Parts: sequence; structure tokens; C-alpha cells
Amino acid sequence: MMLRGRFVLFLPRFVGLLMAACCLVTIIYMLACTPKGDNQQLSLPRVHSTTMKEEYEAILQEREEYHLNYIISLKKQIAQLKAELQGRSEQFKNIQDQHPDPLGIRLDHSNPEKAQANLLAFLRSQIDKAEVHSGIELPTEYAVVPFETFTFQKVYQLETGLTRHPEEKPVRKDKRNELIEVIELAVGSLNNPEGDGNGKHHVYTASDFIEGIYRTERDKGTLYELTFKGDTKHQFKKIVLFRPFGPVMKVKNENVNVADTLINVIVPLAKRASKFRQFMQNFREMGIQQDGRIHLTVVYFGNEQMNEVKLILENTSKSVNFKNFTFIQLNEEFSRGKGLDVGARFWKGNNVILFFCDVDIYFTAEFLNSCRLNTQPGKKVFYPVLFSQYNPSIIYGHHGSIPSLKQQLVILFWILFVSGGFDLDIKGWGGEDVHLYRKYIHSNLMVIRTPVRGLFHLWHEKQCLDELTPEQYKMCMQSKAMNEASHSQLGMLVFKKEIEKHLHREKWSKKKT
Repeated sequence: MMLRGRFVLFLPRFVGLLMAACCLVTIIYMLACTPKGDNQQLSLPRVHSTTMKEEYEAILQEREEYHLNYIISLKKQIAQLKAELQGRSEQFKNIQDQHPDPLGIRLDHSNPEKAQANLLAFLRSQIDKAEVHSGIELPTEYAVVPFETFTFQKVYQLETGLTRHPEEKPVRKDKRNELIEVIELAVGSLNNPEGDGNGKHHVYTASDFIEGIYRTERDKGTLYELTFKGDTKHQFKKIVLFRPFGPVMKVKNENVNVADTLINVIVPLAKRASKFRQFMQNFREMGIQQDGRIHLTVVYFGNEQMNEVKLILENTSKSVNFKNFTFIQLNEEFSRGKGLDVGARFWKGNNVILFFCDVDIYFTAEFLNSCRLNTQPGKKVFYPVLFSQYNPSIIYGHHGSIPSLKQQLVILFWILFVSGGFDLDIKGWGGEDVHLYRKYIHSNLMVIRTPVRGLFHLWHEKQCLDELTPEQYKMCMQSKAMNEASHSQLGMLVFKKEIEKHLHREKWSKKKT
């Protein structure tokens, strides 16, 4: 009761103090919010002034105009932002319509029907983007994607690649299956025409197929145009098919650490000490100094020039403190396959990449990393396509002097095989490359076959010996012809006399005039 009485007495005082505080806050707020003029702050009008009403009205009108102008400015900014946002939204929608999101297609497992519809829309858009219904403007003649012609038995190709035959049977299983599938699909489409209610029409078979053309736009798909026999001699049926490429799909994302991956370079050798000295200069610069994760195995046949070769190895070892090399000597006739086999089996360490090499090979440090990235124990083997150097005396004969080796490694051509083989029955030159390659493709290993920038075969004069088998001798002579010069340069040599006669006539005619 006593506490309650004190509380009743204290309550009026507390209310009074609260009201006084509120009044004080109101006065301070009015002072702080008094508007300013151009040169001086507008003060509150004096209480006893005769113009108090007019001054208050002027102040209120000025503040009202200020706020109205500020609101108008904000509205303009909001309108501009809305317009810009709408424009950006329309741009984004147009991009989505033109390029459906492939990630949404393949990852939207919650709605498979929508994903399938998006995928079909994407595939149809590939037809619209490809050069199917009409041509497109191209910057130069080099931008034209050429067609290739095919029949039921053969393909007539423009870009011959490594086969060097413009006419060939589609021996590659994937290409053969692709063309057979297209012909069968065309036959099925011809025998089931849309909107044909008569029921009587010519029954087409694969024997009615005459020829077709096809080409692939790598970012869109493959276009096929097939021609079939018609009902009469001068009538034909033509059907156009398109195999659209789907969206890109992620298969793997992994980190690859090759810091501890060692490469064992195996070089079979007989004589040729001067070439080995040149090879070791490249090996020291690229393999030892720049890469550093490398081992060298030299398998030497016979005794002639052996001491000179061993001395080159020892000098290299001392100059750069290199100990990772093995020298194996065999007292028998040279066999590249035997040398590679012995060198590979001699290795007793942990897993290592075997680089079957020749003394005429020049490689870069980047190529060694390509070997590490394109091989995998028990899964992948790397079979690079290398550049081969032409005969410098033919290429630079008219210059008076031959440039340095690095300057020469510009005018080159692709050569088919580089890695060695293990056919021990092959003596002397050639053939083992193809044998090993065939073993690989008949196994479960994935063969990585690709041109590489950092691997070169240096030119040297080839000696095709009489003791070679007919097949080896033919391969040797073909390789010798390919190594001398390009097709046009060899042609210039063949027709050298005719060219000289023409130049002589031109020179003589100018003198007469």
C-alpha cells in the first residue's frame, strides 16, 4: 500500500516532465528545419511581428515548391530506370529465344517434358541457323564449307587429309554407319510420304539411290541432300535431311597434376654420331633445362662410332649435371623395332611415359607436356602427327645461304607416323610404326591421333637399301619423295628447263623492244 501511494504521488510529476521534454524537442526541431534563402538562413518570425502570417505563408510556399520539384525529378529518374530495365529485359528475352540455354535443357530433371520441348526447339533452331534453306553472305571464298559426294559404295572427298585419296570407300566404321543410316532413313521417308492417301506409290529401295552430297557446319550440324531414281528416266526424287548438333554437355571436370610425371625418351641408334650431337643439343635445351622431368635411353647397335656417341652423352652429363640416362649396346644388325622393345623393357622404375623417338626428331618442352596430358596408363596412347622438314638445299637453294634451324622450322608438312614399334622381325628401315599403330587400334586403348605444333622431323637424306623387302623399299621411296619438297616445288624442278626457256624468251623480247 505504501509503494502504491508513492507511485500515485510521483505520476503527476512524471507526466509534467514528459510534456516539458516534448515541448523542448518541438522547439529544437523547428529551429533545425527552418528553410534557408539564397544568402542567409530564414529565421522564425518574431512572435509580435505584424507580418507573421505573410512570412509563414512565403516559407510554406517555398518549401512546397522545393518538394514538388524534388518529387518531379525523382519521378523522371524512376521512369528512365523503368524504360532501361524494360529494354534490357527485351534484349535478354531475344537472346534466350535465339539461344536456348543448354544447361537448362540438360539439368532440369524436375520437369522432363519441358526439358524435352526445349531440346526439340533448340534442334529446330539449328536448322534455321544453318545454310539449309538459303545461302548466307560470306566474307571470302575461303569461308565456303565444301560438300563431299557419296554413293552407296564410295565417298569422293575434297579434303583428303592423311589418306591422300580423293576417292575411297568409307572404311571408317562411324562414317560408313552414318551414311548407311542416312540412306535408310531417306528410303523410309520416301516410302511413307506425308499426306499421301492414295496408298499406291513407288516402293523405294537402297538400289534406287543414285548419289548424295553432304557437308558439316561444326557449330550447327550436317546437311545431306540425296537423289533417287524417279518414275521415269528424266524424273528424280530428292530428299534433304539434317542432323542437328545438340547443346554442349559437360562430361568431366578434373585437375591434372603432371609435376611428377617422368618421360623416358627411347632412341635406337647406329652410327650417325653427328646427328646424335645435334639431337643432344635439342634434348639438353628442351628436355633437361626447360622441362627437367625426363630420362634418356639410347639403344646402340654395333661398335662403329659408339665411343663418340658415349662421349657426347658424358659431356652433356657433366655440363648440366644430368644423370638420368641409360646406354644399352647391342652387337647385332640395326632394327628400330628391336631397339625400342629393348629400351622399353629395360626400364625398372615406377610408371613412366615411353616416348619412342628418332635421332632426327626435334621437340619442344610444350610437346613433352602434351605427352603427359594425352596419355593415361592402361587407357590412352598418344600418337601425334608431326611436322616434317623439306630438303633445305631445294627450298633455300635460290637464296644463296640456308637459314638457321629454328628459322627453317616454318616450311613443313604433316607426316603420318612418328612413334616406334615392336615388330622384331623387321630389320633396317620402316614398317614398325604401322605395325604398332595397328596393335593399338585393335586393343581397348583410346588412340589420341592429332597434329601437334612442337614435334618436327628434321630432313636427312634417305638411303633405300637393296636388301629391304619390296614393301619396305616402296615405303622408303615414297617417304624419300615426300621429304624432298612440296608438290609445286618438285614440279618446278621437273619443268625447270621449260621455265628457263620461257624466261630467256621474255628477256630476249624485252631487249628487241
